[in-house]
Amino acid sequence: MPDRMTHARASAELAGRDEILARLVARHRPPRLGRPTPVAGRFEALSQAIVHQQLAGRAAASIWARVRALVDGPFLPESVAALGAQHLRGAGLSAAKTASVQDLAAQVGAGTVRLARIGRRSDDDVVAELTRVRGIGPWTAHMFLLFDLQRLDVWPTGDYGVRNGYRLAWGLDDLPTPRQLEALGAPFRPYRSIVAWYCWRVVDAAGSEAR
Repeated sequence: MPDRMTHARASAELAGRDEILARLVARHRPPRLGRPTPVAGRFEALSQAIVHQQLAGRAAASIWARVRALVDGPFLPESVAALGAQHLRGAGLSAAKTASVQDLAAQVGAGTVRLARIGRRSDDDVVAELTRVRGIGPWTAHMFLLFDLQRLDVWPTGDYGVRNGYRLAWGLDDLPTPRQLEALGAPFRPYRSIVAWYCWRVVDAAGSEAR
């Protein structure tokens, strides 16, 4: 799995390829992505990602805290299956997200989605497997690849922050479409996860400066 030194080497290589990235690396240093999620925590990580979809950070964190509090001990598929929809809705989940978390629990429990082995599969295969679950789309799968599996070449073209960060950093007049961003990221293979991280930092910095 990638470690801090791998991130540092990837950042250094990218800085040598691109002048703008060189400035970003100098300003923000190598990425800090934490550690890969242990196998036992992958179901919980995906459930949390579902809760966070299309919600502001604080609201999502509050709802997730209530959902997590429903389960004593490890957050496992069988624990969620035992809860039932009423308890999940009572914690603040929408009907759609309740169905998504329940479907994830059912598919992991049935072995349709194999989280214990998913780390051995290619990025495309991981996306294909996870998007079988109701409510998990490419964005959630990409976040799982990038943060939980620590893959180095994930390029989440559907993420608004990455698109906007690229626009700001490279001085584009318009927000690139996902298709345009796919092409723009090609020169940075096989380290596009690192570029995505710097795009997020650009957006964070722009927000701080505006405030």
